[in-house]
Amino acid sequence: MAALLMPRRNKGMRTRLGCLSHKSDSCSDFTAILPDKPNRALKRLSTEEATRWAESFDVLLSHKYGVAAFRAFLKTEFSEENLEFWLACEEFKKTRSTAKLVTKAHRIFEEFVDV
Repeated sequence: MAALLMPRRNKGMRTRLGCLSHKSDSCSDFTAILPDKPNRALKRLSTEEATRWAESFDVLLSHKYGVAAFRAFLKTEFSEENLEFWLACEEFKKTRSTAKLVTKAHRIFEEFVDV
């Protein structure tokens, strides 16, 4: 039953997140990408901040709400694991401890490579 409802929900999400597309110039109001009932932290997101996401992918990925919006978009494309892999690799690059590097490398391999 839930599987029958998913395409409609994804279509609505895809419509709301369409302004993240490089082809779109339709998003002057980024509230379209926010959930219907945003929490307090999301309400503090300024239009200027969200507009900068369209200018630079690095800016989008450096903002936690940008990552959340991009993750939601990737879910509609059934590609969320791509972002999860990138985030895991970024975290791996920041790791200094050799023991933690080995552990993280194994986790990344098991979760994303060894399919």
